[in-house]
Amino acid sequence: MKQAFSDILIPELTLFKKGKVRNVFELEDKLLVIATDRISAFDFILPSLIPDKGKILTQLSYFWFDYTQLVCPNHVITADVNKFPPVLQKYREMLDKRTMLVKKTSVVPVECVVRGYLSGSGWKEYKTTGKTSGVKLPVGLKESDRLEDPIFTPSTKAEAGHDLNISFKDMQKLIGASLATKIKKVSLALYQKASLHALSRGIIIADTKFEFGLDKDDLILVDEIFTPDSSRFWPLATYAPGKGQPSLDKQFVRDYLESTSWDKQSPPPPLPEDIIQKTSEKYFEIYRLLTGKNEL
Repeated sequence: MKQAFSDILIPELTLFKKGKVRNVFELEDKLLVIATDRISAFDFILPSLIPDKGKILTQLSYFWFDYTQLVCPNHVITADVNKFPPVLQKYREMLDKRTMLVKKTSVVPVECVVRGYLSGSGWKEYKTTGKTSGVKLPVGLKESDRLEDPIFTPSTKAEAGHDLNISFKDMQKLIGASLATKIKKVSLALYQKASLHALSRGIIIADTKFEFGLDKDDLILVDEIFTPDSSRFWPLATYAPGKGQPSLDKQFVRDYLESTSWDKQSPPPPLPEDIIQKTSEKYFEIYRLLTGKNEL
């Protein structure tokens, strides 16, 4: 039975931040980012764990950071536990595959979303307003339709509760026109490069989100990229617009929770064992398809 980790603490290090999935520790002028096997949905951390999820998120992000580094530099120093400082070596078995040592940056307070297809909150907003984050879209689009050109739809980066979609003008006001324009250009370029690779592997990246930081004046890609937690992945072979698509991402868990009587206000229920197993399988399958690797 694979061991799943709900929490990982390093007593010798100071906890910098604890997110829904990741624990981040300070290590001098660097950060140690550890992905646990926690899973969240609808702004709640679920009581169930997904075995190997943290390893998959880390290894898939590491693959993409390497693949896209010519588009935008990233915060990764190393994901090789053998190259971690001596203080961490006694935790190597626990940290292996699920941990990255990264540069510490000043994080830009915006979620940078790129949509190539109309789904999720973008679809809901379009049905009501004909727009998504202030971007006017053609009349008559159906759910899951491919957009003629990918669109950049930023949102606020909420510490608690929902991120809120904002217009690009709002983003410019928030962080400055020059930085906002650069981030938009880089985000669209990242999406284009990754989407072409994914399509060659039979996968559609419907939408995705990025986070950026500043290392002095340099724009740096941070957090995670093109993972099942940050992206919608659809099998190309079964793609059929006009309805929701089968997913190889966290949407599977959201769909299950939507089918229950949970009110999304009270603490969420545990996931059944078969949903845990299928979620773990979906995460590994997208890792295998995108990287071409059959093991972590």
